[in-house]
Amino acid sequence: MSIKSDSWIRTMAQTKGMIEPFVDRQVRSGNHNGSKVISYGLSSYGYDLRVADEFKVFTNVYNSIVDPKSFKDDSFVKIQTDVCIVPPNSFALARSVEYFRIPRNILTICLGKSTYARCGIIVNVTPFEPEWEGYVTLEISNTTPLPAKIYANEGLAQVLFFQSDLECEVSYADRNGKYMKQHGITLPVV
Repeated sequence: MSIKSDSWIRTMAQTKGMIEPFVDRQVRSGNHNGSKVISYGLSSYGYDLRVADEFKVFTNVYNSIVDPKSFKDDSFVKIQTDVCIVPPNSFALARSVEYFRIPRNILTICLGKSTYARCGIIVNVTPFEPEWEGYVTLEISNTTPLPAKIYANEGLAQVLFFQSDLECEVSYADRNGKYMKQHGITLPVV
């Protein structure tokens, strides 16, 4: 198993559509006014994905129980915004701006960016399995006792790509994985 570099990621994105849209450099300032942004795009050994402007912020209005086998959509408030406020000790779901197509001999690990982690905001994403494709559903936890801001269309997490010497026997696509080709924010499916 080896980690893939920026040149491999660039080639796979540009020739195989592995990441769309693909930003082939690290972006650190806004396009219009030059203001600083939380970086996104290609890095040395990974790709910093962006969070889209669609969020589902957890609410306990109905005094629900969180049950992965029966997760209710009314546990969330749907918001479309440039800046999402995640309540204290709560979480939100979002999706990536980028659509990913993972090759059969690749596994990814996705980790939250340090800018958010240093503010007590944890991003949890499961690995992208071989031959999975779709927009990434992102879980954003605010572990602090204060409201937290999440900036849409800016970096949120870094994807690391690991290549195996052998292709897997059964890929995510082969077994018709339940999160295959997801387009919106996808709730738990059992």
